[in-house]
Amino acid sequence: MMGRASKREEIAQAAFQQFHAQGFNATGISDIVQAAGVPKGSFYNHFSSKEESALEALNRYGASLRFEMLTTRGRPPLERLRAHFEFLSRDTVENGFVRGCLVGNFGAEVADHNEEIRAAVKQGFDRWAAKIRQVLAEAQEAGDLDGDLDTEATALFILSAWEGTLIAARADKSAAAVEAFFRTVFDTVLRRN
Repeated sequence: MMGRASKREEIAQAAFQQFHAQGFNATGISDIVQAAGVPKGSFYNHFSSKEESALEALNRYGASLRFEMLTTRGRPPLERLRAHFEFLSRDTVENGFVRGCLVGNFGAEVADHNEEIRAAVKQGFDRWAAKIRQVLAEAQEAGDLDGDLDTEATALFILSAWEGTLIAARADKSAAAVEAFFRTVFDTVLRRN
């Protein structure tokens, strides 16, 4: 006799999609199980709470950011950094400026109310900023970036500017903020003096 197939993957993917499209507070477990096409009891077979499924959604989102674009050698560091943000901006534009960054969304919506999600959001931002900092350090070593630039502060600035860009793009429903991000970050902040 065969056991029932696990529905964890379907539930986790549906939760990720629902949280990204609607946000944490607007997404109920009933939304998740309906999107997954499973009964409500199946959710609790795999996740103890909505918060636990949100943590899984954050992990899935992090995997979708294609950090390997930042770390794969073969292109100059600043080209890799630009390609990473171009990839993210295409996703934003193609989805009609509605989803934003799940990490940023959870940071704004849930971090004040749930310590575990706040810690996961912080860890996600810290990991992302560290990857950006590494690219900036490589650009300095290659002579493509001012050696006096504080790479840690600049990485945090770039990531913060990106998150603000996504909010402005969602509010304006246009690419104007995205275009301003690229002009300011790549043509001014990271311009070699």
